[in-house]
Amino acid sequence: QVQLVESGGGLVQAGGSLRLSCAASGRTFSRYVMGWFRQAPGKEREFVTIISRSGGSTYYAESVKGRFTISRDNAKNTVYLQMNSLKPEDTAVYYCAAGGRYSSGSSGYDYWGQGTQVTVSS
Repeated sequence: QVQLVESGGGLVQAGGSLRLSCAASGRTFSRYVMGWFRQAPGKEREFVTIISRSGGSTYYAESVKGRFTISRDNAKNTVYLQMNSLKPEDTAVYYCAAGGRYSSGSSGYDYWGQGTQVTVSS
């Protein structure tokens, strides 16, 4: 069992930056692929980015490529999402998730955080 707690969301102006954190409980954090997803009002949850167990591989949705960076610190059981050059369309609740497969599909993840709100004003 893994519990995930996101933090770092907030209100930021367009062009600004935020860093989200996701802290995981338990000793098995390094066994999991970690992903970030987001859900805007009235829209389905969408994939943002993923990082492999070691942190050596990452993959991004086209909409965030070049602006967002995912990283992890297995010693601290934490995954991060650095978000730069934020746009109003990035406004959403952001969720971190832990899973066993390196996949952009939400069905590949077993554990989810409660989400943190990111609002980007124009």
